[in-house]
Amino acid sequence: MYNIFFPKHDKYTLTSLAKTYLLHKSEQEREISSMSPTMEEPLVDKTGGPKESLVVTEVKKQLYLAGPLIAGCLLQNVVQMISVMFVGHLGELALSSASIATSFAGVTGFSLLAGMASSLDTLCGQAFGAKQYYLLGIYKQRAILVLTLVSVVVAVVWAYTGQILLLFGQDPEIAMGAGSYIRWMIPALFVYGPLQCHVRFLQTQNIVLPVMASSGITALSHVLVCWLLVYKIGLGNKGAALANAISYLANVSILALYIRLSPSCKSTWTGVSKEAFRGIVSFMKLAVPSALMVCLEWWSFELLVLLSGLLPNPKLEASVLSIR
Repeated sequence: MYNIFFPKHDKYTLTSLAKTYLLHKSEQEREISSMSPTMEEPLVDKTGGPKESLVVTEVKKQLYLAGPLIAGCLLQNVVQMISVMFVGHLGELALSSASIATSFAGVTGFSLLAGMASSLDTLCGQAFGAKQYYLLGIYKQRAILVLTLVSVVVAVVWAYTGQILLLFGQDPEIAMGAGSYIRWMIPALFVYGPLQCHVRFLQTQNIVLPVMASSGITALSHVLVCWLLVYKIGLGNKGAALANAISYLANVSILALYIRLSPSCKSTWTGVSKEAFRGIVSFMKLAVPSALMVCLEWWSFELLVLLSGLLPNPKLEASVLSIR
């Protein structure tokens, strides 16, 4: 009966298929058994400690990214604090004026630029995850262009800071001193935007150590820059305000050189492109809500210093709150 339905050569075919099936089955069983723990397998590694779980591994990865991010952010913010500390040695009026000016600059300028630049976290993150690496450079250029245009508008507002503070009932001496201080901070405004764009550009690629290193170098050198401008050259509080621009420029220059020369950014930075001038409206649709989210957080802190200028002793109160 078998010979009727299966020719002789088909018998050998069925036999070879059966052998192949049994061979694959035995290989799969060996793979499964090798993946499963055995009684002979030790519960501790060779170093004597417990085996590292997936949770511990993930925590280490998160700390590797979060640690430099936190340090870099703190070092970037400490620049303006160092300038205010140097101004504090010039007198009570100079300190209160610099404190009010720094808070006004944070409310109207730096928070706005930082918030708009934070939209790159979404755009560059999506492009990097989708392996469209060339888009990261285009997004960064587009953000720098938009933030520069926004800085022009903010610079006009800063030019009339003294008059604006007088309208809100601030002390005349503090208002005029703050207006003079913030005008010397206008160059820092045009450097702060590109700095934030470079930082976001690198962070979305998990490149965080260069950001921390450049921020640390800038913060250390900022002490020397303030000393030279405030005391050695004799610019006073104006020198402290101008020192912010010099330090921010040094920071963004270090990051720009790293992006240009590092092999890590070879695929994400391909040079200046005309594509940066397109899609500005779509970028603004994401940048404006991001800016509002960041600004509301900043304003809750900075408004305390601005309101301190309305107290009975504004010079003392603003000076005290500058240490916040």
